[in-house]
Amino acid sequence: MATKNAYVVGVDYGSDSVRTIIVDAGNGTEVAASVFYYPRWKNELYCNATQNQFRQHPLDYIEGLEKTIKDCIAIAGPEVASAIRAISVDTTGSTPVAVDKTGTPLALLPGFEENPNAMFVLWKDHTSVQEAAAINAHAEKFDINYLQFVGGIYSSEWFWAKLLHVLREDEAVRNSIYSFVEHCDWIPFVLTGGTDVQQMKRGVCAAGHKVLWAKEWGGLPPNDFFATLDPLLDGFVTRLFKETYTSDKAAGTISADWAQRLGLPRDVVIGIGAFDCHMGAVGGQIEPYYLSKVMGTSTCDMLVAPMDEVGDKLVQGICGQVPGSIIPGMLGMEAGQSAFGDAYAWFKNILSWPLKNLLSKSTTVHADVVEQLLKEIDDAIIPGLTKAAAALPLTAESEYVVDWFNGRRTPDANQLLTASIGGLAMGTDAPAMFRAIVEATCFGAKAIVERFVQQDIPVKGLIGLGGVARKSPFIMQMMADVMNMPIRIHRSEQTCALGAAMFAATAAGIYPAVEEAMQAMGQGFDMQFDPNPAMINMYQERYEQYKTYGSFIEQQTNKMIAAAPALATT
Repeated sequence: MATKNAYVVGVDYGSDSVRTIIVDAGNGTEVAASVFYYPRWKNELYCNATQNQFRQHPLDYIEGLEKTIKDCIAIAGPEVASAIRAISVDTTGSTPVAVDKTGTPLALLPGFEENPNAMFVLWKDHTSVQEAAAINAHAEKFDINYLQFVGGIYSSEWFWAKLLHVLREDEAVRNSIYSFVEHCDWIPFVLTGGTDVQQMKRGVCAAGHKVLWAKEWGGLPPNDFFATLDPLLDGFVTRLFKETYTSDKAAGTISADWAQRLGLPRDVVIGIGAFDCHMGAVGGQIEPYYLSKVMGTSTCDMLVAPMDEVGDKLVQGICGQVPGSIIPGMLGMEAGQSAFGDAYAWFKNILSWPLKNLLSKSTTVHADVVEQLLKEIDDAIIPGLTKAAAALPLTAESEYVVDWFNGRRTPDANQLLTASIGGLAMGTDAPAMFRAIVEATCFGAKAIVERFVQQDIPVKGLIGLGGVARKSPFIMQMMADVMNMPIRIHRSEQTCALGAAMFAATAAGIYPAVEEAMQAMGQGFDMQFDPNPAMINMYQERYEQYKTYGSFIEQQTNKMIAAAPALATT
């Protein structure tokens, strides 16, 4: 276990940007970092929010990979670059793409450059609601419950629903696709110079949580399951995979081309990829039965437990329970909320509309001043709302929100559900609205903990990870009060990238197990929020109201769909 002068790279692909860090493998010290914001995504290309269509071009990913690693190497210097031993990658997910037999995304081929269906279908793309509903209905026809390890409900955020939607919608893609590939599996394939998609090593993380892979039925469900769902899927499983790998294993070594492009040694190991929240939980030093909450645009709530203790328990309505998906040898469980930071960003955009659409056209203020004002106010909105909201009194009659701005991920995935705001009066102002939105996201988090506990999986405590956890004491204190349990905040601001670096160190053989990498490279915790006893009863009362309002919305949504089934396709 030689860690002296050994460095590893962690690459974290988020919804808006890619972040790369170089880390000292001996102690986890970050020696360089770089962030690249996807330019096409930033310009809202290939997306249509009114249709819940969110696509990302593979060039955003490739350009970001090269730029951030090169930036980090320039910061760290040639001595560090020559001592880099491995690279591991995490990504959002399920974020798959249509590829040809060489594993090349169709968007990189002539004729598909501007076709959104040939691009990566981002996790939050919900255009496949109809296909997810069809999968759920179809699964009931089989003696084997192929959805049992994904919480019993298949989501439009996941692999098969997205694939079927693309095949149904686009003849050109349908005629050119060979396989469908998750983002977290594709980047290691690119870095190792892969040219045959059937040689791609797929991670158990994506395969188990989103693609219905399970050892209990020998891999993926049989062809008959998919062919009888839709003939467009007939034979598709033969073009996917049978084997899967945990993220402590190597996908291969860096290709000569990428080694030259990045200025790295030719023996750099490339680790198996995984989803950001799974590697983030490791970077945040997850413990058994402690819910690690990666809080960003959405939340991903991760829990690990010894497999012999869980036994044959199946937790209904979560995003899956998969052996080895977080820590090899342990059961990994995933839940989460489809909108967390996104809910705050939505409200911020509402408030910003006059500035961006009216002030920008002002003939009184010079354009340069307008630009400066827009940036200054944009940066100040959330901190200003937070300060004002924190000073507001809370009563049973205060404004309320149900937080399904992007549908509901867990418990019980349903992307047809929408958010609700109530209790409004003439005295309602922006801080009161913001406070209610924050409260709702905390209530959504409580519903997840409640589901685990109801299904006999204890939750002993909370670990907060990500930008929101570190930057907003207001939200974290409310989370502790609503949950009525302490929440520890991890010291690292880049837990996902740090987790990827820990897996890179393990894949390279620097550590024999990721638990040892986690212990040696972990940065520990520097904050804790304890529940305020004076707030617990009030929040419990309001949480019961939240569940009542949510139940009403769900009932009304179901009634509308029953009366007009076409609504389920929009």
